[in-house]
Amino acid sequence: MRVVPAFTVEVDAGTLAVHDLTPGATRVDVPVVLALHGITANGLAWQTLADELVRRHGVGGVRVLAPDLRGRAASRGVPGPYGIATHAADTSAIASAFGGHPVLVGHSMGAFVAASAAAKDPDRYRALVLVDGGLGFPVPAGRDVDAALSAVIGPAMTRLSMVFDSPDDHLAFWRRHPAVGPLLDGPTGLWLRRYLDHDLVEGPDGWRSSCMLEAVRADGRDVLVDPDTLAAATRAVEAGVPTELLWASRGLLDEPQGLYDEGRLRALALPPTLRTSEVPDSNHYSVILEPAAITRLADTVDRLLPDAD
Repeated sequence: MRVVPAFTVEVDAGTLAVHDLTPGATRVDVPVVLALHGITANGLAWQTLADELVRRHGVGGVRVLAPDLRGRAASRGVPGPYGIATHAADTSAIASAFGGHPVLVGHSMGAFVAASAAAKDPDRYRALVLVDGGLGFPVPAGRDVDAALSAVIGPAMTRLSMVFDSPDDHLAFWRRHPAVGPLLDGPTGLWLRRYLDHDLVEGPDGWRSSCMLEAVRADGRDVLVDPDTLAAATRAVEAGVPTELLWASRGLLDEPQGLYDEGRLRALALPPTLRTSEVPDSNHYSVILEPAAITRLADTVDRLLPDAD
């Protein structure tokens, strides 16, 4: 059930799993995309993007590396401290291990990690692509973090405390999800099932998510209330990192209101060089899984990659 990662990278407290989603890219001069997943996700979330980039550039023409962030999936055993700053340091360790000048891509919480990594070490990264994340709206002081996380990520947070009878039982849970369920029967459904299975760990009482709850709480707290995390994208832009945001038109439960809209983005008073684009007819999950949305994302990445020839 668990996918064995292609590589491991040593960090301060353990070994991070890193998936090479584009096997065959062995030349040292191949452009690299370093892709970071969301708060309860794992690196296999990026397989659809990797496949599209391979279709465009050919086998060996681009490399997509996607870690399981600490506290998740094959990196579940890497202990805390957690938090966005720790993940940003892990990201820099991965970039150093593989060399080059990668384009950083992050989805949801991963976008905040990517922005923080780029802000702290702007010369290491070629560009920054934020996908439905990376720009935050502070939660009022005193509000319970777990309650706020549940309000934002809904069933994904609830799932962390659930025990499933089997991987099929877990899949049935996701089939009932209004934003994810329809995707399981779509053209990327096979990869989506593989990604969902990769999250599972088996215990004496059944199957449960690999995500460490304390990691999700610490990371969520930073995304919701940490000033440095919330300002990281602006700092990255000011440091000269080309940065783009792609935002989904619909939300985490496929509701009409997404995390962002034109009014919310105007209220953030973003730097004028931070390019923002809506991905129509997409929700928070389909924006990195559905073919039309992936085309938009791959177009953005292609603009920021160096000439591969």
